[in-house]
Amino acid sequence: MTSIDDIFKRPAAPTKRKFENPSELDPTQAWKSVKVNSNSDVKQSTHASVADEENDDDEAGPSLPPDLDEEPGDDEEGRFFGGGLDEDAKDAIDYLDGKDGEEAIADEKYDSAWLRKLSINFEKKMTKNATLRAKHENDPTKFMASEADLDESIKFFSTLAEHSELYEEFASSSASASLVGLLAHDNTDIAIGAIEIISELTDEDVVAEQGQWDSLVNTFLEADLLSLLISNFARFDESVEADRSGVYHSLSVIENLLSQPTNTDLIGKESTLLTWLLDRIQRAEKSTTQNKQYASEILSILTQSSTPNRRRVIDANGCEILLTNLAPYRKADPQKESEEEEYMENLFGCLTSLVDVPEGKLKFIEAEGVELCLLMVRDAKTSKSRALKVLDHACGYIDYPPADGTQTNGNSISKDKGKKAVEEVSLNPAAVVCERFVESRGLKPLFSTFMKTRKHDPESTEHILGVFASLLRSLPGNSDARFRVLAKFFEKEYEKIKKLVTLRREYATRVTAFDAKLNNKKRGLSKEEQAEIELENTPARLDEGLYCLERIDAILAWLIAEDDGAKKAIVNVLAERDERLADLKRTLQAQLDGLLEVGPAEREMLETLIGFLG
Repeated sequence: MTSIDDIFKRPAAPTKRKFENPSELDPTQAWKSVKVNSNSDVKQSTHASVADEENDDDEAGPSLPPDLDEEPGDDEEGRFFGGGLDEDAKDAIDYLDGKDGEEAIADEKYDSAWLRKLSINFEKKMTKNATLRAKHENDPTKFMASEADLDESIKFFSTLAEHSELYEEFASSSASASLVGLLAHDNTDIAIGAIEIISELTDEDVVAEQGQWDSLVNTFLEADLLSLLISNFARFDESVEADRSGVYHSLSVIENLLSQPTNTDLIGKESTLLTWLLDRIQRAEKSTTQNKQYASEILSILTQSSTPNRRRVIDANGCEILLTNLAPYRKADPQKESEEEEYMENLFGCLTSLVDVPEGKLKFIEAEGVELCLLMVRDAKTSKSRALKVLDHACGYIDYPPADGTQTNGNSISKDKGKKAVEEVSLNPAAVVCERFVESRGLKPLFSTFMKTRKHDPESTEHILGVFASLLRSLPGNSDARFRVLAKFFEKEYEKIKKLVTLRREYATRVTAFDAKLNNKKRGLSKEEQAEIELENTPARLDEGLYCLERIDAILAWLIAEDDGAKKAIVNVLAERDERLADLKRTLQAQLDGLLEVGPAEREMLETLIGFLG
């Protein structure tokens, strides 16, 4: 049986961004084509400016004949304003020009010989620069020229990104390790140039086979690429444009490395990097910069991709830091499609990942995360749906072994009691979060939002259903918190139950339509091929409504187990469309028998709920 973790992989990295140089975006920089030297002499650019062209109309003297303002062409005699050449001569010249162009292109052949020449030239420039630096340590004028030559030779490697067939050969040469070594160069401009080239060579847009990419990346990592990248963060001053670019391209290299899942834990183990990322996302800025947003994105990738990384961030006080930096969005919305909006999304993504592990749930409670998220839900800002998602994950049940080594089972239902038969077997972190949720008066804003939620906000509905299911699953039997939850479902003549059934019909219709299309695809195929297609379409099927349908049917089954009045109300509402409890049972049984793996505790709960449906 396939695990749900194998189905829902980390989403693909976003489209590669480009470093934005503010000076390039400043229109006042584009027309500065004159320069004043120390003697106040004005050196005009060799290119005519727009103003020069506009002043052409003001030149003294008679105007030129109209024909002279146009492209020269042949007159009837082929002379004077013409080129003086007949058509055969023109064809001959065009042919020769074309041959010259082809030969010029053919001269540059990108093969092993080209790479060896490039690498040898690069290492010569590097050695020369190192020698001159050591010899004239106190006189930069003696080695500045060699530094410029070295910088230029680094840039030549940019062409290699278009010829990935040479990656393995480059990786086996000493030049690859030398390129990484330049990250420690005393001149940060040289280090930044090397970082930028490494970013280009490892970029996800490079058309390379996995083996070619791996060979180069492994060589870079063996040359201590990661440590050198991280150490540079301490010496880059982001108030300087070049250093700001260095930080950006360093983060770009790290993102490229994270595209390979095997590197996720390797990078996450670098505690210095995690510390820097957490510090960087907290840095106060007048407006969120590209690098601050990028740091939050890298942190989000690290936490989403690895459970050990989540624990590392939690140990570094990550929950507290994330909640502190999210707090302002309770009352203020970030500008749409801005760096700040992406930054906020990334912080919520990190927090959602952290509360998926037991330690994260407990730290979330300690940092008063439940209270903050409920305020966001109540105040109805952009952060509302994100806060609901965090609460959904925080309340989510986890099979968590207690100190004595036995498996916790959350709440189990005793079939012998028949109704109100939920009893606590053992406490789990999700139960602690659920109790705090009720204690913090979260039921009113949650149910109010549920009743107001419309079709245009399916994500919020999904997370509300998740919280409902978790509250019924984890709250101890006969506890005050549990009775308060049930009372909200039963009040006002079971209006919440009626809405649940109405939503169920919508999701069931969508799933039925999706299954019909899927069955058409499976016609004429073998059982193995049908199973493969079904597995491939499982994520789409869940998104189409199956996930919410399963949550609703589990909630209704819990309510049936709890109260005879609720059971009667559910049966009556279902009967309005000729639906039966057997329809709920079918959904839960399909979940048990499906392709996705169901954990022992989840299986036990579903089997017991099915028993209550008759």
